[in-house]
Amino acid sequence: MIIRRTAVAALALMSLASVVTACGEERQNIADQQLSGVVYDPPISVAGLSLPDAAGGDFAMQPASGKLNLIYFGYMNCPDVCPTTLADIKKALSLMPEDVRSRITLAMETIDPDRDTGAELTAYVQGFVPSAHAMQTTDQELLQKVTKAFGASYSVTTNENGDIEVGHSANLYVV
Repeated sequence: MIIRRTAVAALALMSLASVVTACGEERQNIADQQLSGVVYDPPISVAGLSLPDAAGGDFAMQPASGKLNLIYFGYMNCPDVCPTTLADIKKALSLMPEDVRSRITLAMETIDPDRDTGAELTAYVQGFVPSAHAMQTTDQELLQKVTKAFGASYSVTTNENGDIEVGHSANLYVV
């Protein structure tokens, strides 16, 4: 699916989560907010790309007509960025009308497949968004092919103390 300029509208909807102010203050008008994001020009294509769903089958990056996929590359042991991003998505989706929300699918691909496995990964992602998909592959060539297509990056290394260190880009992709 080509990431299109119309995805900016979806980013605006996703930004609803950030317009809720702290301490129970009233919600600010979305029109008053500065939205941010990147629109690829020329658009990138992720048509034909899929990754294994941890619950079984494959998850296609290309959504059905009239739908949007939110694609995120992260991992369960992430101390900050991943849970914050997933919580923001949960909040944004909760602020949308059902007819809009029902057209959006969240899928998170783990970049740490040796530790993030099947049912645990699915439970983690669905703890934020019950209808979400958890993707997992130990095929590093496939994972690198898909992350490269999106422009995402990651590294998983073991330091001299035997501790696993993970780094990754923190972008959310709207397809």
